[in-house]
Amino acid sequence: MTTRTIVTIPMDDKKWLESYSRRRGVSSAEIIRLAIKDYRGKVSQGGLQRVLRETAGKWTSLSGDSQEYVDALRTEWERRS
Repeated sequence: MTTRTIVTIPMDDKKWLESYSRRRGVSSAEIIRLAIKDYRGKVSQGGLQRVLRETAGKWTSLSGDSQEYVDALRTEWERRS
């Protein structure tokens, strides 16, 4: 489902948007949709970064570095297959 909306932007941004969309051969509306999609992805990544910061160091039962741990798991998996 889609909806229409009106957005007020500075004239310089409007001129840039029109020029950019002409060069790309797509509508200004499509450029705006793509920009929103890209921004939402970046905001979601910010959420991921927050979770990573909050959980860093929580798995304290392991010793050594994580790469050694992963390598050991992979070696074990390869032996089993």
